[in-house]
Amino acid sequence: MLYRLSRRAIRIAVTAFQAVRRSVWRVTTPEREGVHGIAFTPSGKVILVRLTYAKGWRLPGGGVKTGEGGEAAVLRELRQEIGMTAWGAIRSESPFSHRPDHKRASDTLFVLQDVIYRPRRWSLEVEEVGAFALDRLPTNIAPVTAKMLEAAGFR
Repeated sequence: MLYRLSRRAIRIAVTAFQAVRRSVWRVTTPEREGVHGIAFTPSGKVILVRLTYAKGWRLPGGGVKTGEGGEAAVLRELRQEIGMTAWGAIRSESPFSHRPDHKRASDTLFVLQDVIYRPRRWSLEVEEVGAFALDRLPTNIAPVTAKMLEAAGFR
C-alpha cells in the first residue's frame, strides 16, 4: 500500500515538474533535436517504456546534448531509460518531425539489434520497461510511438 502511495506521489510530482519544464521550453527552445531508439531484443521484441509523466508506451529516447552526436545520444538515453548493457548492430533509420508541447522537434530514429537490458529497479522518469512482439503491441501505445514505428517501416 505504501509503495503505491509513494509511486503515485512521485508520478504527480514528476508530471508537475515536466509541465513547468515544458512551459519554459516553449519560450526558450521552440525547436529541439532528439533521438529515439527502436531497440530489439535478441528474440526480436521491441523495447518500450512507460514514463511517469506521459501516457502510453513509448520508444526510449530524448534530447541531444550540445556537441553530442545522434548515435551517442541514443546510446546514452537507452542506458539511462532501459538499463541497456549491450547491443549489436545500430543504424540511423529516418528523420521524424513532430510538434510535442507546441514546439518543433526533429528526431532521428535509430534501430538497434540484439539489445540486452536490465531495467533499473526504481527511476523518477521511467515507470516500466517492457519488450513486445511487433504484432502484439500493448493497446495503450502512445500515438507518437505508433507514428515513429510506421515511419521506420515496422507497422
